[in-house]
Formats: sequence, C-alpha cells, structure tokens
Amino acid sequence: MGVVGLPNIGKSSLFNALTNSSVPAENYPFCTIDPSEALVQVPDTRFDWLCNTYQPNKITPAHLTVLDIAGLVRGAAQGAGLGNAFLANVGSVDGLYHLVRAFEDDDVTHVENTVDPRRDLGIIQDELRLKDEESMERTLTEWTRLATKPSASRTLKDQLQILEQVTTFMANGTRDVRKGQWTQEQAQVINSLHLLTAKPMVYLCNVSMDDYLSGVTKDIRWLTDIQEWVNENNPGDIIIPLSVSFESKISEMGLEERTDYLASVGVESQLPKVILAGYKALHLIHYFTCGPQEVRAWSVRDNSKAPEAAGVIHTDFTRGFTGVEIMKYNDLYQLKTEAAVRSAGKLLQKGKDYIIEDGDIAHFKVRKKKIAYVWRSCF
Repeated sequence: MGVVGLPNIGKSSLFNALTNSSVPAENYPFCTIDPSEALVQVPDTRFDWLCNTYQPNKITPAHLTVLDIAGLVRGAAQGAGLGNAFLANVGSVDGLYHLVRAFEDDDVTHVENTVDPRRDLGIIQDELRLKDEESMERTLTEWTRLATKPSASRTLKDQLQILEQVTTFMANGTRDVRKGQWTQEQAQVINSLHLLTAKPMVYLCNVSMDDYLSGVTKDIRWLTDIQEWVNENNPGDIIIPLSVSFESKISEMGLEERTDYLASVGVESQLPKVILAGYKALHLIHYFTCGPQEVRAWSVRDNSKAPEAAGVIHTDFTRGFTGVEIMKYNDLYQLKTEAAVRSAGKLLQKGKDYIIEDGDIAHFKVRKKKIAYVWRSCF
C-alpha cells in the first residue's frame, strides 16, 4: 500500500507512526523525494493466542508493506512539482491510502492555500486519471498498429476492442476504472495495463487532535464533505477518520505510558484499523503454521487453493502437493489442544481443490521425487 495525497498534509508523519520509522516530516512540500518503504505487522488476536499457546522459539506475524510517496500537486500528470517521478512510484504499489487534510492550522501550510477536502480529493483523482489516459493513449496507438498487421491474432483484436471500451469509460471522467462493471475477460486486460485508477483505495481523513479527542469527528463539516465526495465518485470505498498528530504522539510513548494515556483520554489508535483495511483492500488473508519451533502467519490471496497456499512456503510444495490437514482456529481455541481437535474428529483432510480460509491452521503433505512426507511445524 502506498500513502498518497497533496504535499504537507501528514503523509510522512502517518508513515512514521505506522512503521515506527524515521522519515523526514518537515513543514514544506516535497520533503520526501524518494519513496520510503517499511513492513508493518497486521494485527491479529488469533496470532497472539497461538503464540501464547505454543510458546514457540520464533514468531512471524503477517506483514503489510507500506510506501510513503511524496505529495502530488495539481498538474503532476504534466510534470508539475516532481509529478512524473511520484506518479511512477504510485504505479509501483498494489493499493493506495489516500490521506486528505481535514483540519485548520495556521502553522501548517497548504499547497492550495486553503483547506478544502473535496477540492483536494478531486485534484489527486484527476492527476491519477490523467496519467492513466496518457498511458492508455500510447497503448491504444501501439495495439491498433499491431492489430492492422496480417499476422495479428484474434486475441489481440479482441483485447483491442476491450481497450477501446476502457478508453471510452475513462473519457467520461466520472469514476475510477476499478468502479466499472467489467467481465472477467475485460478485467484480465485491465489488470495487464497497470492503471493507477484500477488500484484499490482506502481514504484516510486527517482531523485535528482536538476534534479526534472530543469524539465529534463525525459532525465536522469536512468529514461530511469527504463522505459525499466518495459516495459520488467511488461509492463503497472505506473512509477512516484519524488524527495523525494524535497517532504521532502515542507512537513515541512506551507501552505502559501509552496504555495509561489511552485509558485516560478514552479513545483508541486507528492504526490497527488502517493496516487491516489496507490488507483487506489487497484481498489478502493469512493461514497459520504452528509448533514449538515457530508460529507463523502466511499471507495469500483470498480464494487461493491449497497448492497455491503451500507454494508461499516453498514453490516445491505446489509441485509436490498431495494433501493438507486443516484445523480451524475456533476449534483449536475451544478445545485447547491439537490432540483434542483430532479426538473430536475436527482435523480435516483436504485435497488440491480446497480453498484456504482466513485463520486456517495448515499442515501440508508434499511428495518429493518418490518419497512422500508431511511438512509439519507442529511436530
């Protein structure tokens, strides 16, 4: 997930709070020139329970990669500011956190001079769309040229027709490509184009610390404006209000001090919610392998079949897959031990068509050459 938005609205400070990193966060545009990258742990109480239960020598939670991308400005698609480089960085990520400013502060400059979330949201969306249109124009010219050759395949001509449909959709300028109603065949072509407006988006509304602590963030006018804009342009997208100032403050505290402070103010950090929203926006889930050596969460795409999930551990496991033993987390949680799960007849034997579910505890059976063996972290 990449963090995008106008310059000087709290992106680097949010990144620092998310990742406990030390990225420059000064009060001027273009402070972050090269994208900073870090891994953040995906919060999961199931993982915590498994670690307490197995007491392993090593723990490896699920992670989400987050990139801090420097601010886009009006005209970025035509090269304004450092637009071309920044838009290329946007193209390198799978999904986007779109941070928008929803607070007044005379000490924090705004690149557009006034605070107007609807305008700011529109600027970023327009720049991403303009860059996509530029990319589509080049692709359309090239594919049209190739399709006129006598050797052009029927597949290429079909893809060109889809490309023209996508180009028409984008020319209307009403919604992002990801909000179009596409068939599976059309979606495959769109995915090959790596369009910026095809990436999933999570909107983060940066309110002041006072508003956040007062608990009235739902009532401030800018959040209403943001909600209306998202409903009009990208309905269904997640919107999360938070205060970057607040998150920055508590990220600098020790665990005990932070716990006491949060109890005293009666609010919680929104960062776990932000991380989970990004993880789910990328259609990721994770399964577990558990044992005294290691408890580990393995991230896979939702709807992955068991051989694909096994391949995340090692590619040989996909080729040699013969089966998988599955324990459901809730069964283990209720029955406490693997032996009890087995005795209750709830240890499931599944084959290559089994679709891994979020929270599964998996033990893969793998055949290597002529020898069958079971990959188990539990034993």
